[in-house]
Amino acid sequence: MAKKTQKTHNGISKVLKVRPSGKIKIGCPASRHNTGKQTTKLNRKKRSGSTLSRADYNRLKDFI
Repeated sequence: MAKKTQKTHNGISKVLKVRPSGKIKIGCPASRHNTGKQTTKLNRKKRSGSTLSRADYNRLKDFI
């Protein structure tokens, strides 16, 4: 019988990207829709994204 494994959470897989070094890239929140209300400066800053913190990784590692 095959070993049961946890499936990857589809919502998380669409948001996170694993870099070759093993760090996880995540986009800024509130940058996907309803951006017309936000300033242009704020929308530009949100394009860059950031890396997932160690605390967030520990919280989400069961889903990844």
